[in-house]
Amino acid sequence: MHRTGLFIDRAGFLQRRNPLTKGTGVVLLVGATFLLPAPLTGIVLLIGALLPLAFASAVGWRFLEILLKTLLPVLISLVLVQGFFFPSPDPTTVAVGPLLFRRAGLEFALNTGSRLLIVAGAPLLLFQTTHPGVLVQALTQRGMPRSVGYILLVALQLIPAIGERAVGVSEAQRARGLETEGSVLQRIRGVVPLISPLIVGALIEAEERAMAIEARAFNAPGPKTWIRDIPDPPVERMARTVLLGMLGALVVWRVVAAIG
Repeated sequence: MHRTGLFIDRAGFLQRRNPLTKGTGVVLLVGATFLLPAPLTGIVLLIGALLPLAFASAVGWRFLEILLKTLLPVLISLVLVQGFFFPSPDPTTVAVGPLLFRRAGLEFALNTGSRLLIVAGAPLLLFQTTHPGVLVQALTQRGMPRSVGYILLVALQLIPAIGERAVGVSEAQRARGLETEGSVLQRIRGVVPLISPLIVGALIEAEERAMAIEARAFNAPGPKTWIRDIPDPPVERMARTVLLGMLGALVVWRVVAAIG
């Protein structure tokens, strides 16, 4: 198994799909979670679409791990704050053990949290099943400026690399006797010696990247050639058309429902 940033190189269902098809699916899922009025729409889309696709792509457990680690504190705080302090004329409360939550606040928190699961989960699954270089190449070939593509590629690759470098620097400093674990004050003190190596390493890597792309005539005019070809069979082009048609139908239906 090979990882580049969030991407996990496995022979799964989504890994074989064109990045534009997956991106269109992300747009549809995010749009649907806001356009569909049913409560807990995000939970339904998560269980009915994202999780089956994640497990079919052999990244299911890693997908769940990252999603829960990222959103669980947010969801818990959302439920507590909105459940206790949501401004609503409805005095109805719901008892959860010894706690009393405002019913309207609890419904708002659950609906908002379910949408957050899709807004964060759909792009996460895209990045886990699509190599950053392939994603940027597909977008660039469809007309995205190369400079924008480079910025996107650096963001997708450099930020996870900084996280990995931070772990390495922390382990090296700990081997030299630096206390990075223990009380909150010790952890804060342990962060300070990590800042300088991380900043210097990031600047060096940015300079090396700039020199590398300049040596490859990044700013030269004219068409570019690509090392790899990204398959885009007719069935996937048709699938993108269908997905966009579904999104358009949802928008029209929601507008008509609002007017009516």
